[in-house]
Amino acid sequence: MEQPLLGSETPDYETFPERPDQQQEQNYIRTLKNKRLFLATFAAVLGNFSFGYALVYTSPVIPALERSPNPALRMTKTESSWFGSVFTLGAAAGGLSAMVLNDLLGRKLSIMFSAVPSAIGYALMAGAQGLWMLLLGRILTGFAGGLTAACIPVYVSEISHPGVRGALGATPQIMAVFGSLLLYALGLKMPWRWLAVAGEVPVFVMMVLLCFMPNSPRFLLSQGKEEEALKALAWLRGNDTDFQREFQQIQNSVQKQSSRLSWTELRDPFIYKPIAIAVLMRFLQQLTGVTPILVYLQSIFHSTAVLLPPEEDAAIVGAMRLVSVLIAAVTMDRAGRKILLFVSGYAMGWGPITWLLMSEILPLKARGVASGLCVLVSWLTAFVLTKSFLLVENAFGLQVPFYFFAAVCLVNLVFTACCVPETRRRTLEQIESFFRTGRRSFLR
Repeated sequence: MEQPLLGSETPDYETFPERPDQQQEQNYIRTLKNKRLFLATFAAVLGNFSFGYALVYTSPVIPALERSPNPALRMTKTESSWFGSVFTLGAAAGGLSAMVLNDLLGRKLSIMFSAVPSAIGYALMAGAQGLWMLLLGRILTGFAGGLTAACIPVYVSEISHPGVRGALGATPQIMAVFGSLLLYALGLKMPWRWLAVAGEVPVFVMMVLLCFMPNSPRFLLSQGKEEEALKALAWLRGNDTDFQREFQQIQNSVQKQSSRLSWTELRDPFIYKPIAIAVLMRFLQQLTGVTPILVYLQSIFHSTAVLLPPEEDAAIVGAMRLVSVLIAAVTMDRAGRKILLFVSGYAMGWGPITWLLMSEILPLKARGVASGLCVLVSWLTAFVLTKSFLLVENAFGLQVPFYFFAAVCLVNLVFTACCVPETRRRTLEQIESFFRTGRRSFLR
């Protein structure tokens, strides 16, 4: 029987009970064909690649524009703080729109829709003749990033099965980190306008590939499209597998709930507990300071006595983040989500795992709206931190914000111990059933 990672050793604490048909499910997972699932995941997470690229676009660009010979583009410290932080306002607006689009258009079409503001935003920055074009470009790419941040983890989680959901759940963060690393690397050689041009490429590739990918079977069933959902699941799992059994499990779960979330249902612990956990995870994740650190990374290195040039230091940080998140992808289905939140740094724990847990624990009927709410809270928090970071640094020194971030990390340890469930090796239907049962659990 799987034991809890922390807490009481009594059976009452166990997050999930042992199922009699557990061995049958494991045998089914071993027969699945994953090539098409991996392709669909790759097509979707190209949106996260673009998001990671856009997020840190300011890192090499702000120093260049603060020294720009063009008066219309030369930035002051205040303008630099807006250029760095306005992306997060766009991301918050993208999360807000996802609360509607995720369930209106579906997960796949919402991801595809994000390509429109992203492409326009990069074009504005590439051809910028004034500060307003740069700020508008940042808002639009931020909007696209916020929309994909809410939709992609849900899409990947819903098309995955327990055997690979942990690893695939880390791919949005992997691609975001890889996008950031590429930006740092290109920033060593390319001028800032061409960096914006290069950002168009993954957006275009994502659009083309997603045209050939299926929508989420769970979303299709929630819309009453049973035949299309069955075809989507068969395409993802392979026609020669026992996908009908999995389809029946998903269908039974969908039929237990109405298609629309009502205000009265928000008082149901089955609904509000997982939403509260997911929102708090995203809020605390941002309070660790990752966004302002990444946005102003080269500026931070400029103000410290480092040996290497700030551009090279930023690239090294990007490479280490990529290695860390790859390790997380390999280990989270073996070690579990919760233990990595305790023993690892941001890139191995609170970076990829909070996004995965958000998509795993949210109930199906609230998944679209609640994931958008998580992104909205996350990026509003990021805006406050990013806008105030340079002001606090100039007034009190660089050590003050980092002391605050360290204190938040201690709070995160307590929150993880008390509130975060272990979801390793469980189907989304099992996780949802756990919150529905009302047994003794981790949140009261």
